[in-house]
Amino acid sequence: MSSANSDQARHAGRALDAANFFLADVRDGLGPYLALYLLTEQRWDEARIGLVMSIATIAGIVAQTPAGALVDATPRKRLAMVIAAIMVTLASLSLPLFPNFGPVAISQGIAQAAAVIFPPAIAAVSLGIFGHAAFTRRIGRNETFNHAGNAVAAGLAGVLAYWFGPTVVFYLLGAMAIASLASIVAIPERAIDHDLARGLHHAHANNLPDHPSGLGVLLTCRPLLVFALCVVLFHLSNAAMLPLVGQKLALQDKNMGTSLMSACIVAAQVVMVPFAMLVGAKADRWGHKRFFLAALLILPIRGILYTLSDNPFWLVGVQLLDGVGAGIFGAIFPVIVADLMRNTGRFNVAQGAVITAQSIGAALSTTLAGLVVVGAGYHAAFISLGAVAAIGAVICFFALPQTRQIADGDLCARGKTAASASAIAAE
Repeated sequence: MSSANSDQARHAGRALDAANFFLADVRDGLGPYLALYLLTEQRWDEARIGLVMSIATIAGIVAQTPAGALVDATPRKRLAMVIAAIMVTLASLSLPLFPNFGPVAISQGIAQAAAVIFPPAIAAVSLGIFGHAAFTRRIGRNETFNHAGNAVAAGLAGVLAYWFGPTVVFYLLGAMAIASLASIVAIPERAIDHDLARGLHHAHANNLPDHPSGLGVLLTCRPLLVFALCVVLFHLSNAAMLPLVGQKLALQDKNMGTSLMSACIVAAQVVMVPFAMLVGAKADRWGHKRFFLAALLILPIRGILYTLSDNPFWLVGVQLLDGVGAGIFGAIFPVIVADLMRNTGRFNVAQGAVITAQSIGAALSTTLAGLVVVGAGYHAAFISLGAVAAIGAVICFFALPQTRQIADGDLCARGKTAASASAIAAE
């Protein structure tokens, strides 16, 4: 790499650090503060709040795969992120001006649909600048700054809301949005190889086509389908655990429960930072599959530990394991998708498709947990959720190849999707 290219990459890396830090708040919009604001400031009832949040969630799920396809198709990935950041911010800031049900449902649907552009776009830009060789380290760094940004934003929101009320989150979101826009624009456009960013790399050298594979690769790439199933089971298990902990805490002491939940969220984000760094530093050496398997196995352990005591500090302490699992998962997810989609040109739409499946799993998680709690209690719900992740771990162990060992990552690009998982792992 020439000195000029090296300097350009360093500059792009610093801009990506800042973008990940500031987008941590913007990409979620009002996030968990939406329900609090509507309940305390606008006096909405829980049914209307739940319906609005469901509409927003559905909008995000529907938009996820098209967002990935857009990131694959456009060479203007920075512009896509800028537009998405502006849309999320304007939609969220419109809430105090138009607090009726219809405008809020529309604005939050727009915010969720726009925000889904960020994960594939950030991963694509990272791959387009640093390439496959440095991609794992870069994603680990991205997740480190993302979790740090989440922790700082949540901490600021908690402190400022205590002094100035819930509406302060709007000002915080606006400030983070301005900083994120500046960070995105600072990424040098010329540093991004847009073919590489969509997963086309060394096609000519491997006698592969220099154009993207058909979208059918998403359904015919067996390792991708296995990975998607494991991701669904991960989120079907994980998504409801924090809400269940929050309910148990609130049943013991409503005021203390709210404070402990806030502390738990911040602490989990802090725990995620070193584990995202660990993935970036060691995953290429230790194996991408091993890290994903570890993230799955942590969930049954959490499920069992939750049943051992109802002490609030025990519950919060066990919840810190969420930082371990989520920190690993967030960093290894795009790395494995990039492994499987190398030389297909469908890296980002594959991310979108798997995230869509993941979102469905997360949406079903709370329903599953609620039914089990009503029928058999909290302990049974935690054990059931842990069992779901254990099933995912078994599937991952036996059916998912060690993706780092796939020669040149071009298995799906060649169309050899009928090979068995064991044969894939042996290549």
